[in-house]
Amino acid sequence: MSHQDELIATDIEAYLDMHEKKELLRFLTCGSVDDGKSTLIGRLLYDSKMIYEDTLAKLEKDSAVHGTTGGGFDPAMLTDGLKEEKEQGITIDVAYRYFSTAKRKFIIADTPGHVQYTRNMATGASTADLAIILIDARPGHGVMEQTKRHSFIASLLGIKHVLVAINKMDLVGYSEKVYQQISDDYREFAQRLEPNDLHFIPISALIGDNVVDRSENMPWYDGSTLMNFLETVYIGSDRNLKDFRFPVQMVIRPDLNFRGFAGTIASGIVRVGDEIMSLPSRKKSKVKEIVTFDGNRQEAFTPMSVTLTLEDEIDSSRGDMIVKPGNLPKLEQKFDAMLVWMSESAMVPGKQYIFKHTTKMVTGNFSTLRYQIDVNTMHSSPAPTLELNQIGRVNVVLNQPIAFDRYRNNKQTGAFIVIDRITNITVAAGMIMDQRTSENTGASWEQVSVSKSLTQEFSKVSVDERESRYGQKPVTVLFTGLPGAGKTTTAYGVERQLFDLGRSAMVIDGQNLRIGLSRDLSFTKDDRSENVRRAAEVATLMNKAGLICLLSLVSPNDEVRKKAAKVVGAERFVIVHLTAPDEICQERNLSARTLGSEDLQETQVNYQSPTDADLVLDTNTIPPVECVAKVIGLLEARGFIS
Repeated sequence: MSHQDELIATDIEAYLDMHEKKELLRFLTCGSVDDGKSTLIGRLLYDSKMIYEDTLAKLEKDSAVHGTTGGGFDPAMLTDGLKEEKEQGITIDVAYRYFSTAKRKFIIADTPGHVQYTRNMATGASTADLAIILIDARPGHGVMEQTKRHSFIASLLGIKHVLVAINKMDLVGYSEKVYQQISDDYREFAQRLEPNDLHFIPISALIGDNVVDRSENMPWYDGSTLMNFLETVYIGSDRNLKDFRFPVQMVIRPDLNFRGFAGTIASGIVRVGDEIMSLPSRKKSKVKEIVTFDGNRQEAFTPMSVTLTLEDEIDSSRGDMIVKPGNLPKLEQKFDAMLVWMSESAMVPGKQYIFKHTTKMVTGNFSTLRYQIDVNTMHSSPAPTLELNQIGRVNVVLNQPIAFDRYRNNKQTGAFIVIDRITNITVAAGMIMDQRTSENTGASWEQVSVSKSLTQEFSKVSVDERESRYGQKPVTVLFTGLPGAGKTTTAYGVERQLFDLGRSAMVIDGQNLRIGLSRDLSFTKDDRSENVRRAAEVATLMNKAGLICLLSLVSPNDEVRKKAAKVVGAERFVIVHLTAPDEICQERNLSARTLGSEDLQETQVNYQSPTDADLVLDTNTIPPVECVAKVIGLLEARGFIS
């Protein structure tokens, strides 16, 4: 190699080393539909000379077909990479782009503006240091619902730096008045969010005003350009270097002489000789070595990937967390969390899901949905479940404890995702809150106001609150039929199915009533009527408590059944008639005969089949599992469960 070649190689190595050491800024663009997010990113890449000539030539050709600039270069075409997106003129997924300048490296997440893709925006925001909220300056646009939604999620996910780019200023004559009005509107809304490092810049992404170069069309604006802001915004203090958290990803043991714990440092700093503790075992040791791909180090910090060796042989494996004894996270099974629901299938309180927290996977459920949040008003409201893109506060109960921090203190150990156990699809993203955090302090998403006033020290629990807690509407289902028809079997099957779905239901069986509450009654016509009345009164109390009541009673005629419906309330009274041939009922009745059971022959004389049954099931031809499914289907169709 010649001396000149050596110099060139040295220069290249020095350049690569300098490039490697540049600070990385992750940011996302978000806002309402057609606010110009993709156009802005294309303009940034174009004006910063980050597009190859052959790519630019192709884009100019595509712009003539699909673009919006009358045949010229359309910056949005650079990021809307999918053919379907180009043809529709929309962005439907998160597109990640990389570029760099002399001062910084950047990773951009271009998120879709449509409300149905809010989950995509939450994904892009989860790793961002900064959010660019684009607002269309044209009349009739401004601070839209989706602008608020994205701003709320950015605050929810702990993004500390927010740049509001008021776009399309060229279409409003570069009006300072329009810029000030939109800025004031956004500031008024942002007062209800977590206080951020908030900035405003008027731009035209299509033309390039104030994007990379300062605009001559807005002499009244003397602030920074968008690119200069991205290059200079200070993010050094955003990382948590105080709380050392090291989730163990794997244990490396190539031979008997080496045993290391590999993973990525979630937060904090670790040095050789530091005392550590492994959770949940609480075993202690000291750091012997910090091993990396480039050799051993004396110290390491977030977000480095390292392997720690310890002075002692302690038990630690994937999913455990290595911390420092004087600075411990919480180690619990129960906590509160804010949840962004990301699945087409609604959340089911009580249903078992998989929770992935750092490197640990555990099963658990949402015991309670405390409330859903309206992103426009920041108010909470009772809700039975969370649908796609909805946000709410939940109580989480896991089957094993995890080591976590409050999300506001540590994004890495305070976040989790939820996975459906059957489909293996990610259905939600969660941010852990301190259970002791009051809703009247801290961030606005912990400060949501309940839309009712309390006129006394304790308020009465409302019907809506009970429906929200249990995820169901109260109903009484009367299973009627001859002894041996399958009433009790079906009722208990429905109870089990509802329980597995996370709902709250209970069976009231006629035989059990006869042993306790109705032990003083016989099987005369009047006593039968009284027995059904008592059962209906109990069912009413259960319904008022928000529960589903499953009554298994002969209830021999329409008159008795109508009285029961009147006690409970006709709007929440459902009749399921179970039938079977007499010989089948006789056989079942004899095999299951217990104290307080009714004689089949005596009952047959007086029993009248209901003329207004909501569902009729022949238990001789329909298997029990299918009978249960039909009852569940009826409750779903009537809106009592979802």
